[in-house]
Amino acid sequence: MRQRAQWGAQSVEKMLGALPVVADFCTRLRIREIVDEACPVRDLAELTHGQVIEVLIANRLTSPSPLVHVQDWARAWAVAEAFGVEADLLNDDRIGRALDAIAPHLDHIAGSVGLAAIEAFGIDVTRMHWDMTSISLHGDYEQAEQGFAAPRFGHPKDRRTDLKQIQAGIAVSGDGAIPVFHRAFDGGAGEVGQVVGAMKRLQRLASRRDLLMIGDSKLISYANLVAMHQQRVSFIAPASKAYVPATQLAGLSVEVATAVDYVAQRDQAKPVDQRGSWHVLEDTLELAGPRKKDPLLTLRRIFGHSSARAQAAAGARALKLSRAREDLNRLQRGLGSRHYPTAEKVAAKIAVISTQRRVGAYLITESLSATGVHAG
Repeated sequence: MRQRAQWGAQSVEKMLGALPVVADFCTRLRIREIVDEACPVRDLAELTHGQVIEVLIANRLTSPSPLVHVQDWARAWAVAEAFGVEADLLNDDRIGRALDAIAPHLDHIAGSVGLAAIEAFGIDVTRMHWDMTSISLHGDYEQAEQGFAAPRFGHPKDRRTDLKQIQAGIAVSGDGAIPVFHRAFDGGAGEVGQVVGAMKRLQRLASRRDLLMIGDSKLISYANLVAMHQQRVSFIAPASKAYVPATQLAGLSVEVATAVDYVAQRDQAKPVDQRGSWHVLEDTLELAGPRKKDPLLTLRRIFGHSSARAQAAAGARALKLSRAREDLNRLQRGLGSRHYPTAEKVAAKIAVISTQRRVGAYLITESLSATGVHAG
């Protein structure tokens, strides 16, 4: 007797990957709730904007795809099972409508999600690191949409001064380097002028005033320091040469500095006798404002000396001087020729060598006669 074939339900295989983890984080960060509160939809809608944004976040974190391919990605991955969203509803038009809806509320949404992260994971936001970067753009940008960062010529980090740029600032917590605030700026916006606004936003985000703000040298300006002092915000930032002249640094001695028990990350795996040493020296800086009536600011200033950096700098100087010496030797061999017939021509060439080799601060030349140049 022939046995009749038995057919079961058709099996469906889908990629799962990190979707459950992403879904759990989205829930703990209240992303869907925050987006839906800021951008509600009609009761007849099959999906809320919050649901679409959660799925789009999952796509970015697992298998980034163009908007027109997100629907195919959702079919191949277990999006319906992890997020309760059917793939057929995720066409690029629906995703575009969700992105358009949240665009006017990005600051509110990002801030609210940041607060949710602070509460959910107990992030310590008493110390924040702030920095800005530039993004160079190709193409033509006649006019940006009102309310958004406008492409402008500026001072790009990649030195592509021929391209317009926009700028982006980001603040991360000292506890785990977790991004909690970001902002886009016009391409021509000065970095120094964005510090106070970022500080106030971070204060509101942290719900406290006793904040420690850490940044680069752009953090230091009289206006910024006055604002931080008034808000009782502490700061740590390197001072540029405008505030600490080279002559003052040259007058310092490591022998009178205090050795500190600090090991640089690059030295941690080295034997103790091969690690660099660090010394610090502390004093105060009186900073005057741009106007005579501006009060003096008394700042705590700390000088740091690294033996490893000092050795590297000495090696770099020696290399520059060696190359400059080779150029000067070639110059000496050509003295009196049609290229260098006069002392003025020789002096001009020496100036070019000094600039090109970047040794003007420690290159000393002396014309001994019409046929000799001495370098030291």
